[in-house]
Amino acid sequence: MQLTDHINIHKDDAKQQFALEVAARLRQAGFEALWAGGCVRDLLLGLEPTDYDIATNARPEQVQALFRRSLAVGASFGVIVVQGNEASGDIEVATFRSDGQYSDGRRPDSVQFCDARNDALRRDFTINGMFFDPVACQVVDYVGGRDDLKNGHLRAIRDPLERFTEDKLRLLRAVRFAARFGLAIDPATLTAIRAMAGRIHAVSVERIAQEFHKMLPHPSRVAGMKLLRQTSLLDELLPEMAQTIGVIQEKPAYPDADVWEHTLRVLELLPGRPGYTLAMGTLLHDVGKPAAMSTEKGRITFYHHETIGRDMANRICRRWKLSNAETQRICWLVEYHQFLGRAMQMKESKIKTILAEPGVDELLDLHEADAMASTGDKSQIDYCRFYLREQPQGPINPPMLISGHDLARLGVKPGPIYKLLLDHVREAQLDRRVLNKPQAIDLALEFLKTQPGDE
Repeated sequence: MQLTDHINIHKDDAKQQFALEVAARLRQAGFEALWAGGCVRDLLLGLEPTDYDIATNARPEQVQALFRRSLAVGASFGVIVVQGNEASGDIEVATFRSDGQYSDGRRPDSVQFCDARNDALRRDFTINGMFFDPVACQVVDYVGGRDDLKNGHLRAIRDPLERFTEDKLRLLRAVRFAARFGLAIDPATLTAIRAMAGRIHAVSVERIAQEFHKMLPHPSRVAGMKLLRQTSLLDELLPEMAQTIGVIQEKPAYPDADVWEHTLRVLELLPGRPGYTLAMGTLLHDVGKPAAMSTEKGRITFYHHETIGRDMANRICRRWKLSNAETQRICWLVEYHQFLGRAMQMKESKIKTILAEPGVDELLDLHEADAMASTGDKSQIDYCRFYLREQPQGPINPPMLISGHDLARLGVKPGPIYKLLLDHVREAQLDRRVLNKPQAIDLALEFLKTQPGDE
């Protein structure tokens, strides 16, 4: 990324203007007030920060005295949230501090208030350790972050082993930042990550999942996955995916690619900014292949890898404590990722059933990327998109023609036969063999005659 020469203040940016107002009020009261951390990095890269943080020498109680609408969310760490409006959002104002011991590998046991230089030295990476004085319009850099951004380096501040020992989540954040901003990890920092990769499990699975929520949908997701492998974090966090490395599958489009390389190619081919469930489903879509691999008549096969992969994906999602909705969608994508590979040869009832699913847009995106990384032929998916768009033979998911109430009125006793009858009629409806309720009832009665024990 290209570094900007100057950070500009935009009057039409509500978040930035609120950050300027908060800093100005602190300055007027006699305190230092600097924009801090990620917002400075983003502004130097010409990006729009998602939020602004302010660092100051004002104590928490002094900050709250200046701002009536504020919350002491982390007063013991010197953090006060100053509340804005819907457009500006809130701003965290933190007192300059140095940290004590990190006995839990995540948060300091104690803090001491200090000056700006020492506050910068306790931060994780140089690119996140810069300040910006919005009044003087000047970058304040005690750690060499600006040079590292310019030279394309991600470097831990001072001793990397010490930084990672303090907070093990920084191991994964290093990968995400390096990938997102196209930075090379400094050799000493990279060595420290590899040495400590096995200690990533000190971090809660929820925090690990949050990092993947940020990493996978981002356009840099493939670079992130490559860095996970390079740093040995892949073996720790997704050993199931590490097992795909070296598993050759002879895809026509990329015959020499193993399952891991194929997966990266599919991830790369996803359109735009995919949602997390699509990106995660794509990452795991072939995770079952190593377990399913066999040889038949000299050919490598992966029969049932989609169902094996679905079960593996479910275990991974549960391990990371993803929501039920995310887990269900990811597992569904893995299970059906090749279902539409012969869509043009399918019965209408079969294709309509899958196209009516809520996640079909994600499934089609996965199918298309997988097809382009496998054979280069996406005609089956083009057909599905046309079918959805044009619906040439009526609605994809019409209301059912009959219900259990109708079966009860026909004198059918409740039981498993209900599902058999309703499914049979539904299939005929989607195939357009029955078009109305009388026809559906006639079909149900005919089908009922073929079932033993029912009259």
